[in-house]
Amino acid sequence: MNISKQLWQQYHSKLRAFTKSRISDDAATDDILQDVFLKMHTGLASLRDDIKIRNWLYQIARNTIIDYFRSQKPTVDIPDWLSLPEIDSTENVYQELAECLQPMIKALPEKYRGAVTLSELRGLKQKEVAQLQGISVSSAKSRVQRGRALLKKMLTECCRFKFDHTGRIIDYEIKNGNCDDCK
Repeated sequence: MNISKQLWQQYHSKLRAFTKSRISDDAATDDILQDVFLKMHTGLASLRDDIKIRNWLYQIARNTIIDYFRSQKPTVDIPDWLSLPEIDSTENVYQELAECLQPMIKALPEKYRGAVTLSELRGLKQKEVAQLQGISVSSAKSRVQRGRALLKKMLTECCRFKFDHTGRIIDYEIKNGNCDDCK
């Protein structure tokens, strides 16, 4: 009897159960099983140790199952408009906006200006902001959040922003020339 036929008879049901335990689709299981035995038949001559044939067949089955799952992953083409901006241009945008923010921060009411300056410009933690300003931590958090909200409002009244797919600002333009800080 042919060795391939003998291996088919000996391992068919075992390998089918092994494959079926990992893939619920019967048609896919049968296809994978046929691929396993096709690979076995073509690679049988290269097998050096007949004692390890069982392990070899199960490894072929594992690899074929992995290939099946890889082929099932949907692929999506990324649209051209979703390209990442160059880092240099983004850094220029941030530098320009930082210059716009300085006068806007100065225009904030004092209690928000101090909290935003300490937290955002000096990088202090809100607990440190609270200690320096002699207020509670919750008051410091509130002032920083309200100051940020006022700055955001000033910026959106002044400029239109363009964002990349991660939400980072990649460009901006001044609305109707009504912002003296960003010119």
